[in-house]
Amino acid sequence: MAELIILGASNAIPTLEAENTHLAVRVDGRVVLVDCGSNPLVRLERAGLDFNAISDLILTHFHPDHVGGLPLFLMDMWLLGRKAPLTIRGLSYTVERAETMMGLFGWQEWPDFFPVDFQRVPQAEMSLVLDVPGLRISASPVRHFLPNIALRFEFPASQKALVYSCDTEPCPAVVRLAQGADILLHEASGPFKGHTPAAQAGEVAQKAGAKALYLVHYPTGRFFRGDPVAEARKTFPGPVVLARDMMRVEF
Repeated sequence: MAELIILGASNAIPTLEAENTHLAVRVDGRVVLVDCGSNPLVRLERAGLDFNAISDLILTHFHPDHVGGLPLFLMDMWLLGRKAPLTIRGLSYTVERAETMMGLFGWQEWPDFFPVDFQRVPQAEMSLVLDVPGLRISASPVRHFLPNIALRFEFPASQKALVYSCDTEPCPAVVRLAQGADILLHEASGPFKGHTPAAQAGEVAQKAGAKALYLVHYPTGRFFRGDPVAEARKTFPGPVVLARDMMRVEF
């Protein structure tokens, strides 16, 4: 069975009810974590996911709400006795800065630290990120302030696909990546440079022929305004869902 777990759905400003956007994809016993703005440890525990099962961490881009929790997350797993290797994947721009950030903490001198392998994802459309039994992940660059990627998760057993695009202006690359996806998980931050309002997220889903649109990375708590679902429904005829923390979807 394949499953998406929304660990956080908020934009860069979290609230008591909504953490920064990050997610996990579980296929059988393997868990892939996407982004690490806050420390995901407590969220993983709340979701019933063992941090030792995380084989890969994909960092979409190097903004604090997507990578800022990485040092504490790695340190906590080490302190809790993790031995399993971890692969951290992202664009060269992102990975180089993540390595520099960890270097500032002198992590290579932490005794008996579990193996960590940094892997660069090519900055080209439909670049292969991971291909293992039950799961294939591809990435395409999107339009943001700095290098960023959207991700396509394909589940051969069910012949279904999930596409995640966060922190991006509407762009053709997302439309191509999301062609025929069962779910397009798309940001709805608002009409700001480098971001997308809900109505335009609906347009992207419609152009891609996605079967359903889930909105994520939207303002939460006292910053929540309007009705993003209603806005997206003006441009997308299919189901529209406002993603919430701890929401689960099976594929």
